[in-house]
Amino acid sequence: MSKKAAAPSGRAPAAGKKVADASNKVAAPKKAAAPTKAAAPKKAAKKSASAKAVAKKTSVSGTPAKATVKNTSASREPAKAAARKPTPTPAKESAPAKKAVSTAVTPAKATPAKAASAKAAPTKITPAKPPRNESHTALVRRARRINRELGEVYPYVHPELDFENPFQLVVATVLSAQTTDLRVNQTTPALFGKYPTPEDLAAANPEEVEEILRPTGFFRAKTKSVIGLSKALRDDFGGEVPGRLEDLVKLPGVGRKTAFVVLGNAFGRPGITVDTHFQRLVRRWQWTDQTEPDKIEAAVGGLFPKSEWTMLSHHVIFHGRRICHARKPACGACPIAPLCPAYGEGETDPEKAQKLLKYEKGGFPGQRLNPPQSYLDAGGIPAPPLGATIPSASAPGAPAPGAPAPASAGPAPGSPAREAG
Repeated sequence: MSKKAAAPSGRAPAAGKKVADASNKVAAPKKAAAPTKAAAPKKAAKKSASAKAVAKKTSVSGTPAKATVKNTSASREPAKAAARKPTPTPAKESAPAKKAVSTAVTPAKATPAKAASAKAAPTKITPAKPPRNESHTALVRRARRINRELGEVYPYVHPELDFENPFQLVVATVLSAQTTDLRVNQTTPALFGKYPTPEDLAAANPEEVEEILRPTGFFRAKTKSVIGLSKALRDDFGGEVPGRLEDLVKLPGVGRKTAFVVLGNAFGRPGITVDTHFQRLVRRWQWTDQTEPDKIEAAVGGLFPKSEWTMLSHHVIFHGRRICHARKPACGACPIAPLCPAYGEGETDPEKAQKLLKYEKGGFPGQRLNPPQSYLDAGGIPAPPLGATIPSASAPGAPAPGAPAPASAGPAPGSPAREAG
């Protein structure tokens, strides 16, 4: 009976072993599941983040976010399937939007840089040459724009002959032929000081007048002209200068150019002064291809209102004397270079071109001994009297301080007064 009782006791351990094994088998998954549960939240968090991103991207497809989370918590495969499931259409639509934003922002940042580089490099001038078959309307617009630009460059334009009345102006204009206004202005004070009226000059001794006018050149012919026109004024017009073109051109030595100078500056009546500078510049600008003064006057006059003719003449002549010279234009320092079809005929280097500027643009004295106040306010320097010292000695090529200007000799080569007109 003890053996039988022992048997059950012997089996009990076996059963206990089985129970223990079973408990071990049950416990093993718990130990193995522990790290799984610990790692699951991290993976689930990552997958849930991706699921939320997928849910946002796949809102078009209509897949709910909760279903995606369950699939990712169950296994990795559904997560991969969910990642592959969204259609690529929304992603492609959003990509161009980002590119569009970037391209829209880029030019705004690049524009100031381009503008700054353009200001920093003034040497690159690209003049707009007019087409070969330029219409009359386009020519009018271009010509008037050039005149406006010159008006801003030379707001102080004025006739560059000293005069106090129409008689002095008509005589000075006759004397300015084949010489400079500077030389005339240095000569007329002695002439008008001795012969202030037409009656006085008409009765003058020609030899005495010739001696006074000698510095202007061609003094014998000019003496004959000024004495002749003085006699005509005395005998035909009561000692007064007429204010009509047809009367002025009847005076000895007075042509259309001289007549328009007198009409525009002494009487305020519009006129175009076609001198050598005016002829040269209007052909360079391709306003006309005419070579005769009368035809140039008619062609250019048709491009502008009559009220602008006098100031237009001043603008063009001022520019021709200071920058757009006959032999070597200062293209690199020209303010209207982008509008000039002849850009490049002269010096295009800005530093070299700056040295070619004349009169107030180059720091030299002007042509008038008594210029208008507006010219002085703009930095202009009065011209010295005949035989006096030149006040501006700091400008390139100017005489040293205290050096007298020659009384009878012509201007030195390279000086501002060398060019005729």
